[in-house]
Amino acid sequence: MMRGRPFEAVELSALRRIELPRLLDALGSLDLSPFHYVSIHAPSRCESNEEALIWDQLQEKIRPEWPIILHPDAIYDFGLWRELGSRVCIENLDKRKPIGRSARSLRRIFEQLPDASLCFDIGHARQVDSTMTEAYLILREFGSRLKQVHVSEVNARSKHDPLSFTSVLGFREVANLIPDSIPLILETPVLESGMDREIEKVREALPSQRNAMVA
Repeated sequence: MMRGRPFEAVELSALRRIELPRLLDALGSLDLSPFHYVSIHAPSRCESNEEALIWDQLQEKIRPEWPIILHPDAIYDFGLWRELGSRVCIENLDKRKPIGRSARSLRRIFEQLPDASLCFDIGHARQVDSTMTEAYLILREFGSRLKQVHVSEVNARSKHDPLSFTSVLGFREVANLIPDSIPLILETPVLESGMDREIEKVREALPSQRNAMVA
């Protein structure tokens, strides 16, 4: 799906705990040379007794320059992740989650992880507040921490959808707060035949000279 398209960034995801060892074992065989930016998404949920093992596996296997995308509700021991500094990239969450949905909640998280960066999920922010006010507040307060942006439409069931006309309009409201240098990770579930059109919608939503990216 990515061949023949000028993608410059990629996010490698192991959203389920069981997927992480397989992903890490495959890293040696993946050709990541076309990408200027690589991040890895840690499991979105785990038990407290699994956290240290996940931390150890990530530390051992991934390159030190790769950001680790982390859901704040999957953190039990903030001191553990604090050791990784800005490599920890906290993602704002959807409306199902008890924390991480608002600027106020993220402020408390960053107080415990003062050097952490931000993965801004614009679809989550719009689902939480369709007026995009919360998205604006998050970017205004934490824009200096911004490392990457997840792009998709997130529906009422917190599932990813292709971008609609209304989401394109909503995303434009905060596009000026996202620098052109920030990688966009496209999370919309589209077939290869629809990829080019989806990329065009991303460019309409977040106008810039950058290339859209694929998760």
